[in-house]
Amino acid sequence: MRKTIICILALASGGLALPVHAQDHRDLHRAVDAAIVSDIARDRQAERDAKRQPYASPGYGTIRTAAAARNACAAKAREEAGPGAKIVGRIAASTMSTGWEVEGEVSGGRGSVPFVCSVRNGAVSGIMLRWPE
Repeated sequence: MRKTIICILALASGGLALPVHAQDHRDLHRAVDAAIVSDIARDRQAERDAKRQPYASPGYGTIRTAAAARNACAAKAREEAGPGAKIVGRIAASTMSTGWEVEGEVSGGRGSVPFVCSVRNGAVSGIMLRWPE
């Protein structure tokens, strides 16, 4: 933004401009105002674009598909269940407004346990294993 303003001021005050009259001052002010508004609009659009980008899940990458959600949740469930844990049966992923809800079953050191996993905005946001009491 500063570069734009400095450039406009340099052109207006340098040898490239004719003698400055009242009309030229108004044009200069309009040009500076337009440059400022343009930069503000560009910054706001960049912020909106950054908010729309999916968040990367550490270790799993960006999760954009149901298959990727199933894979990430299966890995997280095996990690939570402990060493030697394996997925039992099929894993189901249901779509939701901001991601997926994944359900399945994992066998670990304490037996077979159902799990529910939530994938939001491209990342595993939570997992719950239902251990028998």
